[in-house]
Amino acid sequence: MVPFGGWDMPVQYSGIINEVRAVRTACGIFDVSHMGRLYISGPRSGQFLDRMLTGSATNLRTGRARYCLICNESGGVIDDTIFYSLGDERYLLIPNAGNRPAVVEWFKGWIDSEFAGGVEIEDRTMETGLIALQGPGAAHLLDGLCQLLGGDPPSSLRFFAWGEGKLGNHEIFIGRTGYTGEDGFELSMPSEAAAPVWNSLREAGALPCGLGARDVLRLEAALPLHGHEIDPDTSPVEAGLERFVRTEGNYVGQPLLAGQRENGTDRKLVGLTLPGRSAPRAGYPILAQGQEIGRITSGSFSPTLDTSIALGYVLAGHSEPGTFLEVDIRGRKAAAEIVPLPFYTKG
Repeated sequence: MVPFGGWDMPVQYSGIINEVRAVRTACGIFDVSHMGRLYISGPRSGQFLDRMLTGSATNLRTGRARYCLICNESGGVIDDTIFYSLGDERYLLIPNAGNRPAVVEWFKGWIDSEFAGGVEIEDRTMETGLIALQGPGAAHLLDGLCQLLGGDPPSSLRFFAWGEGKLGNHEIFIGRTGYTGEDGFELSMPSEAAAPVWNSLREAGALPCGLGARDVLRLEAALPLHGHEIDPDTSPVEAGLERFVRTEGNYVGQPLLAGQRENGTDRKLVGLTLPGRSAPRAGYPILAQGQEIGRITSGSFSPTLDTSIALGYVLAGHSEPGTFLEVDIRGRKAAAEIVPLPFYTKG
């Protein structure tokens, strides 16, 4: 157990490599109750989220979800998030654990200045649990345990859609989303139901997984981690997340992001592979002909690919796939190659 974002979190249960393989070949479960659950409602809630997010809320149909970013006026990323359209000007937004207080404060400041009386925020993080069920066997396992309220199986949900159902005697919110690069679901329920739901999933064959496996899995899928690939001083364009940034609309950070789209950026996020298990860590220098051109943001040995992988920022002129560079690993120069992202794609 280690401190993480203000919570005590498990690094591993049966071992990181074993847990990664379970998610890639069968299914695993993660206690992600540290993630926030913010319910946003009111007659101007859709307009408010359109102002706050790089993805539009007003054109998101009820029953669907969307990944996007919360940016500051300089285009830096305050947080990345998934939000769900619940209908009737109601939304559920999932911020990252350590960022939840900052996101709530940021939102309340804008509500007071531009949307007073039209938006309400209810933070239900401490009243609910959140469990991620991930892997190619996730849909089959969940179908055997519950069904949606209309009688359909959870596997009938489209990717980035949600439904409500019952698992045993417990009501659960089911989103077909995740952070591993695999198929899967994220299940929210009242806090008192979290342990029974967890035990039901485990007893049905899902392997408990910790932070270590979660980080390896998201890195293999090249999914960003706030504080590493994205932060308040890094824009979505630099991070290669332009597809989650609207080209229209008056959202916070839009003018700067539009300029970066048109003119490019000085640095870019790239993926690197290194032979063997000497994985580079965050902060290690990236070199071209002996000169530092960037820094690693995340690195690990990939059990799925049987090689070391890393994400890092380099000067834009050195960002093309196929470029050979070096990484300074505690004084030792290790050969590295820029490769297309993601490192791993399911199937």
